[in-house]
Amino acid sequence: MSPVLDANSTTYTTSDINLQAEDLANKLKCDAVVSQISPGKGTVDFTINRDLLAKTVLQQVFEDGSEYGIKSELFSGLPKRKVLIDFSSPNIAKKFHVGHLRSTLIGNFIANINEAIGHQVTRINYLGDWGMQFGLLGAGFQWFGSEEKLKSNPLQHLFEVYVQVNKASEEDENIKTLAQDFFRKLEAQEEEAVSLWQHFRDVSIEEYARVYKRLGIYFDEYSGESFYHEKSQEVIKRLDAKGLLTKTEGVGKVHLSKNGDLVAVMRSDGTSLYLTRQACFVIFFPSSKTDKSQSSHFQQMFQILKLLGFTWAERCQHVPFGRIQGMRTRQGEVIFLEDVLNETCSLVLERRASTKTTKECDNPPETAERIGLAALIIQDFKGLLLSDYRFNWDHVLQSKGDTGVFLQYTHARLHSLEEICGTVNQGTPVNTACLQDPLAISLLQHLLRYDEIIYQSSQDHQPKHIVNYLFKLSHLVSAAHRNLPVKGSPLELAQARLCLFHAARSVLANGMKLLGITPVDKM
Repeated sequence: MSPVLDANSTTYTTSDINLQAEDLANKLKCDAVVSQISPGKGTVDFTINRDLLAKTVLQQVFEDGSEYGIKSELFSGLPKRKVLIDFSSPNIAKKFHVGHLRSTLIGNFIANINEAIGHQVTRINYLGDWGMQFGLLGAGFQWFGSEEKLKSNPLQHLFEVYVQVNKASEEDENIKTLAQDFFRKLEAQEEEAVSLWQHFRDVSIEEYARVYKRLGIYFDEYSGESFYHEKSQEVIKRLDAKGLLTKTEGVGKVHLSKNGDLVAVMRSDGTSLYLTRQACFVIFFPSSKTDKSQSSHFQQMFQILKLLGFTWAERCQHVPFGRIQGMRTRQGEVIFLEDVLNETCSLVLERRASTKTTKECDNPPETAERIGLAALIIQDFKGLLLSDYRFNWDHVLQSKGDTGVFLQYTHARLHSLEEICGTVNQGTPVNTACLQDPLAISLLQHLLRYDEIIYQSSQDHQPKHIVNYLFKLSHLVSAAHRNLPVKGSPLELAQARLCLFHAARSVLANGMKLLGITPVDKM
């Protein structure tokens, strides 16, 4: 027999370990939770009271409903805080680019889970609504703009104007000068420039709100760089007063450390920079998230806040994430988010039409949108947020395998079961002795772990824990659905199984909603 060494280098044989396990098993006593204790090969094996497991889990799911898992003792000692989450942050006067998709989905998830566990959450959309690009756009609109086109298709027209003026500025230095003049007028709050800029901002937010509605996302407040451009001068004055500001050819710069690089915080003409304006925003609202390419930017900003003496900067957190690669429509490259949403919805409708098992529903386009959005969200959340991933339409929309479509299908299948066999009321007595089958026990054990998964995701902001949990839940449901029939079973057995499937559907729906997915009842 192979010898085994412990920490004190004492030699034990496998036989010795088996004897110790047997001795320990004999000394331990069963209780209400543990129904059997037996020695294994060097282990002590515990058998949980299956009847108690079934009663406890089902009762808890029914009683807690949407708060199942949240009322766990894991969260009982959690101090409740005010949490501000800044996410999405598109640039006004530009159509919602697909590059903002991850920020929008991830920020919504972080807001959802923080809200679920009891924090007071404020959702902020910090718009890119200031800067030299608006000087260029303002000047460009005076050259190439059309009020008629702006009314009919505002963001598309502004996008076209921006492309035109960028190209023209490469050939004509006068346009660059006009752009600088327009931005200086904006910073000086001259009425004509501000009025045009405000119009660009208003039509942009109106269009974004429509897209956010499709995504099922809302914001408590729309903020932006424009609100802080004046306050950015106060930050520059503070840096100067602390002896931290250095001017090189009129450009204001700050040393982030004694030997660190100089970081620009002010242009030579005295106008503000994005970094300075965002530092002002964080002074009022500590938060943040963006893709990993901007990690350096946020570290610089947090360091500036520390140099200014704001100790709470330590609590600010940047949640970095990777990029989506290869996202294209069937017609070519995708650059706008609505193109992606429209394409996804169209593909889901096509597949519904070609599938014989498709159920009739009241609003097929809305159902297709929810299924398509689930597909996009799950594809985005399957791995670590920091990882890049390659997008593939065929894989994303598969109904089998680990996809958002599979989760929606599982939920719809469980809803259909209740429609056929009847719903379960909270007060319905259930004979849990009918739920001792290994498949039923596996499903109950998995439901019991839901609170651990929520806790894990709330700590590291990684939705993949919930995604993987829901995949396993759906696979367990599929196996149970095949082997534990409700229809045709004796009434007591049917009621117990129906109760189990209802509990699974409830937890599946809860988890999907945390991820930002609206479950569908038919598909």
